[in-house]
Amino acid sequence: MKRILTASFGFALMAGAAFADDHAMAPMVEAMDQDVSNGIISASMIYAEENGWMVVHRTDEMMKPGPVVGYAPLRAGENTDVAAILQEEVAAGDMFMLMIHSEDGGMATGVFEYTLGAKEDGPIKPDGNLVMAIVSAM
Repeated sequence: MKRILTASFGFALMAGAAFADDHAMAPMVEAMDQDVSNGIISASMIYAEENGWMVVHRTDEMMKPGPVVGYAPLRAGENTDVAAILQEEVAAGDMFMLMIHSEDGGMATGVFEYTLGAKEDGPIKPDGNLVMAIVSAM
């Protein structure tokens, strides 16, 4: 009986791994409008395929990424309650893009090196699309 349970358990583990491989999550950002009076902006959940950054860009009704006003590191996989310290004053009604950037192409690992339009630590674009969420400060 013990052998059957062990074999069944091993089969269940292999089946679970195969299921996980077939149903891998796509990169995503989940965030909502929030009070940023404490100088922090956050995403409730980010899924990243590799280590990288949550980058906070200013934006507006045109929905184009603007200057970077904060960033926080991401680990590969699911990241919850990702918080970035804002590097400048913001006001109620300001809009932000919380965007996934890579940790790729820079001079140093673990150092955020992106500037608007650069390739170092730039945004990821699966299928040519940015992975981001737009939120407003309350």
